[in-house]
Amino acid sequence: MTRNFVIITSFVSFIAFSCLSGCEKQTDTGTICKNNPELCNDLHADSWCRYEKGDLIRNRYKLKFTESPSSKQIYHQLLNLEKYNQCIELAAGVQHILHPERTNDRLRAFGLSAQSLSQLQDTTKNSQDLYLAFYHWTRFNDLKAEKVVLAAYKAYQIDDILLLSRVASYYQKFDALQSNLIYLQVLDISDEENFNPDWLLGLSNNYQKLNDLELTYLLARANVLMTKQNVSEEMMLGLIYGDKTLQRFLDQQAEELVDVIEDGEFSSSAIKTMLLRSPPTP
Repeated sequence: MTRNFVIITSFVSFIAFSCLSGCEKQTDTGTICKNNPELCNDLHADSWCRYEKGDLIRNRYKLKFTESPSSKQIYHQLLNLEKYNQCIELAAGVQHILHPERTNDRLRAFGLSAQSLSQLQDTTKNSQDLYLAFYHWTRFNDLKAEKVVLAAYKAYQIDDILLLSRVASYYQKFDALQSNLIYLQVLDISDEENFNPDWLLGLSNNYQKLNDLELTYLLARANVLMTKQNVSEEMMLGLIYGDKTLQRFLDQQAEELVDVIEDGEFSSSAIKTMLLRSPPTP
């Protein structure tokens, strides 16, 4: 990341590493905006999109006092801008009858935040930094950025659960076994707070490609337990050829899997050994 990276707002540009001596930790967005108006001038004034606006302001404030922002910090700034822009776009479509100026203010904020997001995306394009490459790969299907992320994975430089899961999804298209190994890495470092049940479906689909229908069923059932989604029990049972005795066993294993994931104990669990077993021959 270049040291003269600029965080762009619509009214004011400020250098991200312009650290001021003796700065105090501020988390109240009203206080932040009062003392640092350049961080908030392009945002709307009313209470719509409160959380998205608050996260954006706090992250801007943190970056302002960061001497050399990491690619991960800039990545999160991009995410915050995206979320704010998407929210304020919806809010701008709501007409305020008594106070039409509020609608106009949201429209202004939407336009300015869209401009800021576009500028930040352009600034980070072609970056060789992992998180920024990941952003451009996942948002724009940038093949050069994809190569940066995959090279980092092959060099054992990725330990972030989100990035690993995306690489697992990439391999799922053409190498189910490799994808499974990465998904199991993801489960190793997961817990109740950071786990995405969709990863279980990724594993389930892979095992189906590998012709291991018992593990296909087990992982699909664990996903159902975590998401509370409705499912066709007839189709589920059909995966294991109607074997209800096996179904009871696998349902029990699925509950165990959910428990160890939520407790953050998957890496040392017996069920991990089961998932690592060699797939049957198709």
